Amino acid sequence: MSLNTRQTLRKTSLNDSIPSEIYAILASHYGASGWWPGDSPLEIAVGAILTQNTAWVNVKKAIDNLKSYGMLDVEKLFLADLSELAALIRPSGYYNVKSRRLKNLISVIMDRYAGDLDALLSRDLDQVRTILLGINGIGKETADSICCYAADKLAFVVDAYTARILQRHGLADIRWVYDDIQSMFQQGLPPSIEVYKDLHAYFVFVGKEFCLSKRMLCLECPLRDWMH
Repeated sequence: MSLNTRQTLRKTSLNDSIPSEIYAILASHYGASGWWPGDSPLEIAVGAILTQNTAWVNVKKAIDNLKSYGMLDVEKLFLADLSELAALIRPSGYYNVKSRRLKNLISVIMDRYAGDLDALLSRDLDQVRTILLGINGIGKETADSICCYAADKLAFVVDAYTARILQRHGLADIRWVYDDIQSMFQQGLPPSIEVYKDLHAYFVFVGKEFCLSKRMLCLECPLRDWMH
């Protein structure tokens, strides 16, 4: 990333009102997000891995498959053959890669925490995030999704939708850096897990409904009148 890019992001991060302004507008438009869909921390963690490089509708199909076979259980996932697991999560795409990544996560839960996911998630944020990032196949977005939505910890999730929307509003260079954008929001938002959860969801909604990758529906977007 260029020096100019980093300077732009750091300058933006000093304006603490920007994240709160965006949140207020989108909260007024959408209300409570209800995101992340999942009945348990394990389901949320599994979904965070399965949603890599695919749409949520495909993730839901894969999770429904796991549920129908009674596989949303740490021990059962640990004992399952990779081929069996890959077949169940096939709708999520990249199923051979994702089955190994799921196994990597589950193996850590079994080997270090005797199969107790809560024992991992109950540690402090820095510890949980470091452990997750040490697992092959789990990057920052996936780790923070698990921290925020499964563990209820104050880690703001940055994804491609967030970057795209910020870029189009002149708040980030196309060569964005995850940590800089995350820091901007964590400094500018109130320390509320519900705010963190909802704002990430709002970016997803706006990115899917209005700020699409190849076209922009700016006149319909809830951020159309927002000026930074």
